[in-house]
Amino acid sequence: MLRKSGANKRALKTSAAEFLPARRTLKALRSAAEHCQGCPLFRDATQTVFGEGPATSRLMIVGETPGDREDLEGRPFVGPAGRLLDDALEAAGVERSQVYITNAVKHFKYTLSGSRRLHKKPTAREEGACRPWLHAELELIRPEAILCLGATAAQAFLGRAFRITQHRGEVLGNDSCEQIISTFHPSAVMRIPDSTERARMRKALFHDVKLALEKSRRR
Repeated sequence: MLRKSGANKRALKTSAAEFLPARRTLKALRSAAEHCQGCPLFRDATQTVFGEGPATSRLMIVGETPGDREDLEGRPFVGPAGRLLDDALEAAGVERSQVYITNAVKHFKYTLSGSRRLHKKPTAREEGACRPWLHAELELIRPEAILCLGATAAQAFLGRAFRITQHRGEVLGNDSCEQIISTFHPSAVMRIPDSTERARMRKALFHDVKLALEKSRRR
């Protein structure tokens, strides 16, 4: 597929792989990711939102994609969903600064509703194009446990057939990590209109955050 750039045409990139730096450190990855054009999402996003946290973290938390606030500030989970995640981490007895937090897709995907930018779920192709960044983060951090927030993050590790409704809270594993736990995305919890169901999902989220933390500390 081609697009115009001025009077010229050039092929769209289909993967972030060629943008990865030869020297692999979190600082180098973050810097290189600022220039990523591995999928069309870079065109409309304000900036790349890379992961943050210590390279020595034993727990890696992976979300789906940045939201509006994250896109503007350039940091993961700083909006309303991030505040709920912070509450869950605090309840589990860990500070946010002690865990590594990132997203499966590094650019904000949205649709406009008037002047509002509303989150839009990334496609499997977009997630796949961004996966080299996630794998590079994983190779550097080598966490004892991974907590996936939402289906997109879980499917990046466990395959497209994974369903949160069937396997939420289970401890699964593969070559990426021996302990992978998936739970509801905080934003999904917040969108539930029924207060009883919302409270149930919030309790499950808090439980799964604590479980992931406990698993990360057992080795």
